[in-house]
Amino acid sequence: MKQEFAINVQSLGKTYSDGIIFRRKLEALKDVSFSVNQGEVFGLLGPNGAGKTTLVKILLGIIRKSGGSATMLGLSAGSRSGRKMVGYLPEHLRIPPHLTGYTALECYGNLSNVPSSVIRQKRDDLLRLVGLADRATDRVKKYSKGMLQRLGLAQSLLHDPKLLVLDEPTDGLDPRARADMRQIIKELKERGVTIFLNSHILQEVEMICERVAILDRGQLRYCGTVSEIGDFVSSLVGASGTGMVVEVEVQGDPEGINSAFQETKFEIKSSDGSQNFMVRVNMKDQPEVDSLVDRLRDRGVSLVGLNKQHVSLEDAFLQIVDDPNAELSKS
Repeated sequence: MKQEFAINVQSLGKTYSDGIIFRRKLEALKDVSFSVNQGEVFGLLGPNGAGKTTLVKILLGIIRKSGGSATMLGLSAGSRSGRKMVGYLPEHLRIPPHLTGYTALECYGNLSNVPSSVIRQKRDDLLRLVGLADRATDRVKKYSKGMLQRLGLAQSLLHDPKLLVLDEPTDGLDPRARADMRQIIKELKERGVTIFLNSHILQEVEMICERVAILDRGQLRYCGTVSEIGDFVSSLVGASGTGMVVEVEVQGDPEGINSAFQETKFEIKSSDGSQNFMVRVNMKDQPEVDSLVDRLRDRGVSLVGLNKQHVSLEDAFLQIVDDPNAELSKS
């Protein structure tokens, strides 16, 4: 039997009406399609106003979609039966300050129809998982922001969800608290929980997510692995389109190098006045790199070394959202 996606979004759209008289239409989401595999850590990225919050609210049933479809764990997004299998940590969780770690779990667990007897059985293990075992009886007003985030994560796990939606879980946390949150997420993944992470802290996403989706102005601009996204960068030498930026160190006559590159636009410099030259060129994919190497050797140019430029998630993200014409969406 084919495994259902944890999240499956197809041609999803959301349009808001602004104003009472003229009813101006605002498209928050435009034909968005992507899927999240069960058991993976998936990141949702995008600048402010990209549509991330709208997408999360549709998945959780807080607002209704205008078009398309969205499912979670094979059930219609927002359905009561589906929400029973989903845990949610909102961005700005508010917990009454007079509650303790124990009573906060009981309060929120009861709101999710988890019996108090079950909560008492689970609470110590959950607080131990999030690093609050020694603060269980302290009032929440004594908790730091990082501790509140961890307590919020514990409450989202009370009903043993198969899918966990985390909205900015490390926002405002210090480096130690962020590291702790990353470790907790990794432990949950090992337990088979699917993590859907909405965040603007790209360094965190790069460290823990396997795949990401990037939204910009309501449109999906990229969906794929974190490692793949580094291959999609603009040319450093003026070539149009996107692709791999490759540095090649060669030895020999620059005219031979020019001939080998043919129509490819590139930048060439002599590194030390000798017959060694550094060439930086925009390539589309690995077969094109292989072809380039073959052309160099056919023209008697000696290849000294080749290196694909490493591009961080942050650099690739900025390139994608800064170039409205880039066709970078993957499924």
